[in-house]
Amino acid sequence: MREVCAAFATFDRREQRQTIARDLFERSCEDVQFLKKLVTGDESWVYGYDLETKQQSSQWKGSTSPRPKEGRQVRSKTKVMLLAFFDSEGIVHHEHAPDGQTMNKEFYVEVLRRLCEPVCRPEKWRDDDWILNHGNAPAHTSHLVQQFLSKHGTAQLQQPPYSPDLAPYDFFLFPRLKKVLKGHRFKATEDIK
Repeated sequence: MREVCAAFATFDRREQRQTIARDLFERSCEDVQFLKKLVTGDESWVYGYDLETKQQSSQWKGSTSPRPKEGRQVRSKTKVMLLAFFDSEGIVHHEHAPDGQTMNKEFYVEVLRRLCEPVCRPEKWRDDDWILNHGNAPAHTSHLVQQFLSKHGTAQLQQPPYSPDLAPYDFFLFPRLKKVLKGHRFKATEDIK
C-alpha cells in the first residue's frame, strides 16, 4: 500500500478553466442563438435495478413509530449503456450500446456518424449550424474522433479539464431520466431500453 492525497487544481488548469469560461461567456453575449446551437451528449449506464434515493424511500411515521428497516441492496448486474444527445428543444439522438461494447474511439465515431445524419433537426444539419458539446473522455478526445469531426466540419465546444460543473448532461439529462427508473426492476436489457 502507499499513501496518496487528493490532486489540487494546478495554476495552469485553473487558468485554462477561466479562459474557456470567459470565451463561452463572450460567445453567448455576441450570439444570442449560441445556446440553441449546442448539441450536448454523453453516455451513462442504466441498470436493471438501481436503488431508490433516500428521499424516494422515505415514509411518514409518528414520533413513537419505529424507524423503517431495509435490507442492504445493490445495483443489478444487468445494465445498458445509454448514449444520448440533446439540444435546447429536447433529445436529438439516442441509442444503446450493444451488450459487451466498451466506449472506445471506433465505436464513438460510429455513434457520431449516426448523430450527423439529418434525422431530427434537419435545419441544423443542413446549415451546419450546430456545435457539439461532449466531455473530455479519452474516446471523445481521441485523434480518430477529432479527424472525423474535422472532416465533417463539426464545431466543438471546448471543455475545460476536470469540469463536471460544466457538463449539462450530468445535471439536466441523466439524473432526470434515471430518477424515474430508480426502485423499478427490469429483468432483461430489452426491458430497460
